Amino acid sequence: MILEVKGVTKIFGGLTAVSDVSFNLSEGQIMGLIGPNGAGKTTLFNCINSVFPVTKGNITFRGQTINGLPTYRVARLGLARTHQIVRPLNELTVRENVMAGACFGRHNHHLADAARIADEVLAFVGLAPRAAMLASSLNVAQKKRLELARALAAQPYLLLLDEVLAGLNPTEVSSMVETIRQIRAQGITIIMIEHIMHAIMNLSDRVLVLNYGELIAEGTPQEVSQNESVIQAYLGDPDLAERLLEMERE
Repeated sequence: MILEVKGVTKIFGGLTAVSDVSFNLSEGQIMGLIGPNGAGKTTLFNCINSVFPVTKGNITFRGQTINGLPTYRVARLGLARTHQIVRPLNELTVRENVMAGACFGRHNHHLADAARIADEVLAFVGLAPRAAMLASSLNVAQKKRLELARALAAQPYLLLLDEVLAGLNPTEVSSMVETIRQIRAQGITIIMIEHIMHAIMNLSDRVLVLNYGELIAEGTPQEVSQNESVIQAYLGDPDLAERLLEMERE
């Protein structure tokens, strides 16, 4: 297992944002994390990469307990993420933004190697023609790809994607979905939070469903889509997920 989450709870004052969540993730899988707004999905991400210390529970990454480690140490171990609200370093170029990911990632690269890695990653995500532009000049879809490129430049074993499809039009969504498949093909394990159901259901090997901080379902996309608790809490329609799966197949 590349990641083991056991009984993780996160409490803010009197609010339990994540409650006793446990799951295992095998290397090379894509795991989808879904649930209503406010379900605790991003808080769980923040616990996994040590932005928030867990109130209770344990997180093991590649055999090492990581809860309690500083975030930069977790990044050095090979865990990278994107953020729901992209915040590029606007005063730097696109290349320099991605170089930062390489410099502070798993291998702590020096500038010359970081520049080489940045160019490779920018070519992969389709931003090479914009490498010398200021990050502030990019549109939403391009900033999403820049956020992804910066995380990939850290050369992670595990990549956490927080709504990387949000704000994209259907063509951009299809293109990003294919990019995510290519990332998995490179051997990188992925957990992704997403509200675009047809994308998450067709990308994921397994899906976790959170509601009010609790894990209410886990399984294949087909199993989750037929789970009565998920239907009541999130999907609302027992035929919705299957229709979305069919839409993607077409």
